Amino acid sequence: MTISLQLPPDAERRLAEAATRLNVPVQDLAAAAIRDLLTQPAADFEAAASRVLEKNRELYRRLA
Repeated sequence: MTISLQLPPDAERRLAEAATRLNVPVQDLAAAAIRDLLTQPAADFEAAASRVLEKNRELYRRLA
């Protein structure tokens, strides 16, 4: 599966810096972060997903 993400400039910069620091491609670091999130216990994932959905509720409403 291929996923395209748009990140705010600050998040993009931090992701690139972390990838450089770890000497891995940005795409590999992002994929690893997603895999880590998905392998967390269900309760942790649900809490994180709820926070993201609540934080971006207005954006999602406008995009719908």
